[in-house]
Amino acid sequence: MRRKTAFSTKAAVALLGAAGALTLGLSLALTGPGPSPSTASSHREAPLISEDPTADNTDLYAFRSPDKPDTLTLISNWIPGEDPAAGPNYYTFSNTARYNIFIDRNGDGRPDVTWRFRFKTATGPFFLGNTVQTYTVTRNGKLVGTGTTPPNNIGPRQVPDYAGAVSKAINVLSDGTTVFAGQRDDPFFGDVGAIFDLVAFRKGTGSEGGGKDFLSGYAVHTIALQVPISQIDTEKHTVGVWSSTDRLNIAVKGKLRKGWTQVSRLGNPLVNEVIIPTGLKDAWNATTPAQDARFEKYYTTPILAAVMNKLYKLGVPETGRDDLKAVLLTGIPDVTFTGATPADELRINLSIPVTAAEKISRLGVLGGDNGGFPNGRRLADDVIDIEEQAVAGFLKGKKVPLGDGVDANDKAFTASFPYLADPESGFANTKATK
Repeated sequence: MRRKTAFSTKAAVALLGAAGALTLGLSLALTGPGPSPSTASSHREAPLISEDPTADNTDLYAFRSPDKPDTLTLISNWIPGEDPAAGPNYYTFSNTARYNIFIDRNGDGRPDVTWRFRFKTATGPFFLGNTVQTYTVTRNGKLVGTGTTPPNNIGPRQVPDYAGAVSKAINVLSDGTTVFAGQRDDPFFGDVGAIFDLVAFRKGTGSEGGGKDFLSGYAVHTIALQVPISQIDTEKHTVGVWSSTDRLNIAVKGKLRKGWTQVSRLGNPLVNEVIIPTGLKDAWNATTPAQDARFEKYYTTPILAAVMNKLYKLGVPETGRDDLKAVLLTGIPDVTFTGATPADELRINLSIPVTAAEKISRLGVLGGDNGGFPNGRRLADDVIDIEEQAVAGFLKGKKVPLGDGVDANDKAFTASFPYLADPESGFANTKATK
């Protein structure tokens, strides 16, 4: 039976209305029926980027490749909620955007290695949009390769051998990096539908299973890189990763603004959804990790902790949250620490070995598995549960078993690069009930 929330709108407004904290709608989406608050990602984390889906970073992953541990796999996804049957103009990368993946090797919040992708789309056949795109890749401004995406998985008549098309789309750049770009199943998992319904839990407190994967059956567009660790390793072995999207500036009132403007970025999961106040979300998307000191107070005095206590009296520490600053802005001491500069980057210690399959914990470091989030992020890491428990004070000794009831993706990941599952076929129409 679905349990109802036990708080008043008036109380929530009183808590959240001052100085542009979270909007009431977002606060409801981030908290669950007592005693278990919940967070979730809908991939539409800021007002402006919700109007520009082809530029919207959805999720970022960084992990040592399980089948090639001398390489680092970086996966960045864009374009939320792709329905495989959404034609005739199907989802593709934008021809007027730059898609970027960065590595920070010295902890200053600035890129030392930059891969940049530009895409082109030819006119499609008959009445259909073309889903096969060509692209160029530069590394630190130098062209290192070109490629072609596979077609979207529209159906068996258009793409009779989808797996074969994906295999042919994987190639090696001149810098030794393996690359793939194209549509994949969305690997993010979470019961977003229940959470945004004034936050219902389908079973118990959410940590007992029973949730529904909101993103089941939906796809994203992926850029995946597999980089030789020898090219990027450092003396401390820890690097930071983030991705972003730039739009070409256009004429406004007859004046042309030259160059590019960053409209989206992503490092750690759920930061812009949960940590950054609504009124600053667009500004956060336009800045770089090197500028994140201006947002530090929202990590050390998190709004979500205050919401947890106000609504559910969990006794969550609300101030002095140096633990959250370490996890998300500087790295965990002796694990992922990169220096004193606060920067939202997905940090990974390249000296920590790949976890043996039988010892993997979906809770990563919180589950005693140092091979997972927040040491990088693997596809199977349950970041909703991890971050809920971290905000509740796990690293300060307060262990509250929070969760959303979804513990794994709806489709199994593959054993080799690019690791994400194939998207569902549009023809199969897996969402139909009849």
